[in-house]
Amino acid sequence: MAILAGGCARQQGAQAAPPQMPPTLVTVVTAKAQDVPVYLDEIGKNAAFESVVVMPQVAGRITERSFQDGVELKKGQLLFTIDPRPFQAALDSAQAQLAQGKAALDLANSQLKMYSTLADTRAVSQLDFATKKNAVEVDQAQIQAAQAAVENAKLNLDYCYIHSPIDGRAGARLVDVGNVVQANTTALLSIQRIDPIYADFTITESDLMQVRQDMARGTLKTVVRAPADTQDRGRSGNLTFVDNSVQNGSGTVGLRATVPNGDRHFWPGQFVTVRLILSTQKNAVLVPGEATQISQKGPYVFVIKPDDTADLRPVTLGQRQGEDVVVTSGVAPGERVVIGGQLTLIPGAKVRVQEQAPASAPTGQQPASPDKSAGGKP
Repeated sequence: MAILAGGCARQQGAQAAPPQMPPTLVTVVTAKAQDVPVYLDEIGKNAAFESVVVMPQVAGRITERSFQDGVELKKGQLLFTIDPRPFQAALDSAQAQLAQGKAALDLANSQLKMYSTLADTRAVSQLDFATKKNAVEVDQAQIQAAQAAVENAKLNLDYCYIHSPIDGRAGARLVDVGNVVQANTTALLSIQRIDPIYADFTITESDLMQVRQDMARGTLKTVVRAPADTQDRGRSGNLTFVDNSVQNGSGTVGLRATVPNGDRHFWPGQFVTVRLILSTQKNAVLVPGEATQISQKGPYVFVIKPDDTADLRPVTLGQRQGEDVVVTSGVAPGERVVIGGQLTLIPGAKVRVQEQAPASAPTGQQPASPDKSAGGKP
């Protein structure tokens, strides 16, 4: 009976033991250390490097237009012609007045020379001599006035031919041939130089001190992207301007980046994202963004230990770097982090590992969308 009872007991114990779960299949990558940029991501707006509204400097009727709307213009290129005939006539009249004045001066000089000879013999009175001398001075002054009138008439005639003051792109013309325009009043055309181009953006006043400290070490770089640049990593530029005051109400400070734009990729008035690179973080630990999970206690990742068991690690996240994210604490370089299979994983569970490529992100890469909640600002 004892043998029978012992056999029953062993059979019941065998039935009570729970079956072992098979190892969970997980996909892992190796956390990697590399230098990454510390940056601010902001929304900005492009502005022309130079912008001019062309206005006439003399009044008259437009007789000719010498460009097409929207073309690239060179500095000095002829744009409009105002009827020059009234101004040519004014120039001719001024030149005639100058010639008349010169003739009068020649006569006055001749008479003064004659009276000067006679004055030595006392054949003429000192009053007559002084009168002739004064006549010469008056004619000289009249010639100076006539010369000024000629120069003014030439200038007005030149103003009839309106040239582009800058290199740039023409907008739509604002007047047509036949319109009468007023001096310094009627807008004829808008011209904008868009290479290079400005990207204007703002930062909060709390970030201003950090920006100024980093500027003291040298020129700060920027990366500018248009919303449609889904595959473009952005165009590099330099931070060239910081406003001299904090804007009332918004608590922000205006900044400006200058970006090369030879291919006309950017356009004035276009909204862009601007990444202001402040410094470089040395040997930062990077893991893919999909490795991070959120619990009530904060973000965490699963790390696979050398014995192929899962270890839940609370982590502190820094800035995103493309598809990856910086882990400032909780993971060491070379450790394996789980990027697939987390939903069925529990701490201490045995796993079957499927390796993937190490985590990496090119320095300065623009993320698909800025994530300031995960350390978007230093």
